[in-house]
Amino acid sequence: MGKSSTGMEENLAALLSYLLGFITGIIFFVVEKDSEFVKFHAMQSLITFGGLFVLNIVLGMIPIIGWAIGILINLASIVVWIVCMIKAYQGEKYKLPVIGDLAEKQIKASV
Repeated sequence: MGKSSTGMEENLAALLSYLLGFITGIIFFVVEKDSEFVKFHAMQSLITFGGLFVLNIVLGMIPIIGWAIGILINLASIVVWIVCMIKAYQGEKYKLPVIGDLAEKQIKASV
């Protein structure tokens, strides 16, 4: 792991791209210029937690069943959040199913 264009180590910048969900994903995706590793994790964070944010809003509009499903999804998202941060800090390009491939395609399209 080397330094990213943010001045931080790549693994730390990748971890921080998950810290506040899609918000830090956007920040690191825009700010990072060199590291494909950091950009991948930032984009994966953006897609994953942005999608979960929208899904929670939709489920919140559905009484009882939507709320119950929303609680389960929130618990699962906490697990995904922790796993992604650990894998990023370990320097692993951990791809979530489907979302990891989408993130890679978006990075290649933005280059």
